[in-house]
Amino acid sequence: MQSSGRTVAGELEKALGELFEEPVKITGAGRTDTGVHASGQVISFITSRSFPFERLAIALNSVLPYDISVREVAIAPAGFSARFSARERTYVYAVLNRPDRSALLAHRAYHVYRRTLDLNAMRAAAAHLVGEHDFRSFCGVLPESGVTVREVRSVAIEARDDLLRMQISADGFVHRMVRTIVGTLVECGLGRRDPNSLPAILAALDRRAAGLTAPPHGLYLAGVRYDDYDSYQEPKLSS
Repeated sequence: MQSSGRTVAGELEKALGELFEEPVKITGAGRTDTGVHASGQVISFITSRSFPFERLAIALNSVLPYDISVREVAIAPAGFSARFSARERTYVYAVLNRPDRSALLAHRAYHVYRRTLDLNAMRAAAAHLVGEHDFRSFCGVLPESGVTVREVRSVAIEARDDLLRMQISADGFVHRMVRTIVGTLVECGLGRRDPNSLPAILAALDRRAAGLTAPPHGLYLAGVRYDDYDSYQEPKLSS
């Protein structure tokens, strides 16, 4: 929720409140910056009112605005939290790598047009990020806890024609971590940064050591994994 402007959380709480006829407060699996998308976001909430469960997804989609949709619903066990029960989160980042821009992907992918990205250099750089590290150099705003250690479990980079798809999974992420990682890897792919400089960037514990922050519109929260459920859904992209 924000003091001004529309938010996904605000629209969902408004719709749920309308259906359950009482104020509803949701918990999201992860926060997303303005302009970031989600194909696999998960929310949880508690209500004291009843509603025909089999109709809840249909009912929500009938009252939500066009840019938010609910894919499925489930009754969770007591104590479940979309945020704190999560075991792993997966983000996908899309880069359009060609000279001419795409009107259809203008708000869905980061347009890198000056030269063809070197995928091998980007993959070599990304390999240094896998494992448990202090990602303070890739953090925009420090969390209240001050803890910036996270475990990156996988980074995959692949080309689909002129669309570059980067997928990163971790036990958690700090503020703008994925976008800063992408920006740094793009600099490696453009030959502006040595792929073997990543260990030094991590060791610096200084945001100024890493690369640019990639724009928000190429980023998708694609999935959240729990003990018995995974919300992953591939973002639907086409150039």
